[in-house]
Amino acid sequence: MINSPPKYNKVAPPDGYQAPGLFATTLDKVVGLARKNSIWPLPFATSCCGIEFMATMGAHYDLGRFGAERLSFSPRQADLLMVMGTIAKKMAPVLQQVYEQMAEPRWVLAVGACASSGGIFDTYSVLQGIDRIVPVDVYVPGCPPRPEQIINGFMKIQELVGSEPLRRRYSAEYRDLLVRYGIIK
Repeated sequence: MINSPPKYNKVAPPDGYQAPGLFATTLDKVVGLARKNSIWPLPFATSCCGIEFMATMGAHYDLGRFGAERLSFSPRQADLLMVMGTIAKKMAPVLQQVYEQMAEPRWVLAVGACASSGGIFDTYSVLQGIDRIVPVDVYVPGCPPRPEQIINGFMKIQELVGSEPLRRRYSAEYRDLLVRYGIIK
């Protein structure tokens, strides 16, 4: 058919009340919808996982179609820290400082076996998982993980961002977590 209208898939609206010309929902759901589709990642890549991330940003996989088109290389403009690769213990204070410079709300994605658990490098000089210095929200397994796995991890972050209540970051539990990591006193 030459003149048939194009078919589009509509995004489901958040839960709420609908009537002709009216839609009402909670502020948490609207803010979550906006946040999850406009995440600004800060890539902290040190080794082979960084190469896989570059492939993920390329035209074949295109992470930008998930709302992460703009990579931020300034921690003050980022809300997702993507740690990819081996983190040496000498680099740990730098990584923690980058995390501390990010504005709230902020999330962390540990990509690959080295960022998650030290990987094959069970030595005195390699940090055995970044969760020893910063709280991690999602882990992506693999050595190195395929771009599809990185995209899946990013989508898990989006689910978390979209469903997180606005007040969670001000809760006593979150404050205790930051105190435990030595991020706040």
